[in-house]
Amino acid sequence: MVKKNSKSGKNPSATIARNKRATFEYRIEDKIEAGLELMGWEVKSIRMGKVNLSDCYVYIKNDEAFMHGCTIQPLNTASTHVVCDPIRTKKLLLKRSEIDKLAGLIERQGYTLIPLSMYWRKGAWVKVEIGLGKGKKDHDKREDTKEREWKVEQSRVMKKGRLNG
Repeated sequence: MVKKNSKSGKNPSATIARNKRATFEYRIEDKIEAGLELMGWEVKSIRMGKVNLSDCYVYIKNDEAFMHGCTIQPLNTASTHVVCDPIRTKKLLLKRSEIDKLAGLIERQGYTLIPLSMYWRKGAWVKVEIGLGKGKKDHDKREDTKEREWKVEQSRVMKKGRLNG
């Protein structure tokens, strides 16, 4: 019997796509889970892993949240009567209070909403993790790169020390 990890709500194998560039470009301060309104052909393509979140962003218009730039490539076996638009703007399913809070932060404090990852919840529901963040300056990015390289070098030195000693 396999035990479920109770600390994390997400199963790591349930992850569909991640936006690795988002954490490099933005300093994420808060994360929100949102549902996604999809068409049937999109769900089939997502099951096959044909999703790209790299140039994706979220905006709020008329008290509704939308995700723009998420590319879902249609399958070759898609129906002939359905028009498949790979970069269709998708509506996010959030509570009114969450949308109002996010809209206030975006307008007054200059935050940005970035999709961080897309994953399966309870086996059948596609969810998107949205990060509320601010853009990093070039010097911040350089510091992060130096820190990451130092950690890699440090682990190499520690590994070498264990092998010799």
